[in-house]
Amino acid sequence: MVSFLIRRFTFSDMNEAQKRSVYGYVCGGVGIFFNLLLFTAKLLTGIFTSSISIMADAFNNLTDALSSVISLFGFILSSRKADREHPFGHGRIEYIAGALISVAIIFVGFELLKSSVSKIFNPAEFVFNRYVVIVLLFSALVKLYMAFYNNSCSKKIHSASLRAVAADSISDSISTLAILLSSVFMYFTNIYIDGYVGAIVSALIIRTGIMAVIETSAPLLGSVPKQEFVREVERIVRSNPETIGIHDLVVHDYGPSKVFVSLHMEVDGSKELFALHDAVDLVERQIRSHLGCEAVIHMDPIDIHNPILKEVYIILSKECEKLSPAANIHDLRIVPGPTHTNIIFDLLLPPELFSKKDAICTNLEKSVQNINENYYAVITPEISYCG
Repeated sequence: MVSFLIRRFTFSDMNEAQKRSVYGYVCGGVGIFFNLLLFTAKLLTGIFTSSISIMADAFNNLTDALSSVISLFGFILSSRKADREHPFGHGRIEYIAGALISVAIIFVGFELLKSSVSKIFNPAEFVFNRYVVIVLLFSALVKLYMAFYNNSCSKKIHSASLRAVAADSISDSISTLAILLSSVFMYFTNIYIDGYVGAIVSALIIRTGIMAVIETSAPLLGSVPKQEFVREVERIVRSNPETIGIHDLVVHDYGPSKVFVSLHMEVDGSKELFALHDAVDLVERQIRSHLGCEAVIHMDPIDIHNPILKEVYIILSKECEKLSPAANIHDLRIVPGPTHTNIIFDLLLPPELFSKKDAICTNLEKSVQNINENYYAVITPEISYCG
């Protein structure tokens, strides 16, 4: 059904942002319909059977419907064009919507936990019939379908809020099946476990919400970009014949449809300036064309014909390899003086090594002096923003 609706409302003249919005609108609208349907069916069943776990599951579906509303409005607002106050667009609203959905999941979990604990100490008579089985089984299947299409669509459009909805749907399906099994157990044994099952379901819902908060808030805090994306950027840059090296790569995420990339592209400083500038412009256009993001590249001229510079670079690069594959040096230059020579360079370290930068710099200073006792290292340590 979801695939049909997406195809029905997607047109060939739409750009990627508009197609992405269609996915969000369809998933949100279908989610609201299904959750309201399940809420009504479970609420009536819970009232009729006096089951706190079924009624709790019903209100969980009501909150899911509200979450779908938040997700839908998140897509509507995030698709707004850039304006004077928000020159990078409104894409991060989708991340905020995902975080709000996650918080709502946690809130419902705690409310259900309170009701379940109350039922443990104040149990009520439980009525079981075939309608309980039909409603709960139907609900579990619907939730599995919702998890499937939300997860599938989240991968296609890289949506944090749809991933949160998919995770919640899986949790809901497991919870509903647990309630169904407990209902069957109580019917055959007359042992009242409704409150205990409700408490377990509540704990699962809370856990799902906490995990979803962590995932959806990561882009807002500035998470490490996907390594596949980083490798593709590096591949495009290095494919240019003028490229000698690449460093200081930073990915700026302003939402799924607005990503900026900045980096330094090392080139042979002895070549003609306008030709090098043209090569850099070409790489920027290729990144924009292949990855759909804006690129800002700083041209970094390197003195590749200096034999001393080459010797120092090789020795220091080997020392960096001992630390980590992600560690490297760049912007290496030699400044000779009457009494000593300064070896100046930047040291790029992964986050897990950056706290040890002082000790690492001391070891590299010794390596420089081992080359020549009149060499002095001037090091600027930097943290890698790509992991």
